[in-house]
Amino acid sequence: MKVSEFLAMKPEDLTAKIAELKSELFNLRFRLATGQLENTMQIQAVKRDIARALTAQTQSKKLESR
Repeated sequence: MKVSEFLAMKPEDLTAKIAELKSELFNLRFRLATGQLENTMQIQAVKRDIARALTAQTQSKKLESR
C-alpha cells in the first residue's frame, strides 16, 4: 500500500491494519522457518508496509495534537 492510502484511513482502521500486517509478518516468518515460503521478498514488503502504516499513524497523531 502507498502512504497516501494509510493517511486516508481512520485511526481505528489504521490500528486494525497494523495488527493485520503484524500477523501476516508472523505467518510469513513461520512459513520461512518451516521451509514453505517460496518468495522471501514478501517479508520485506510486509515490513515496509508496517513501517509506512506506523509512520502514517504517528503523523496523524501529531496533526491531531496541534
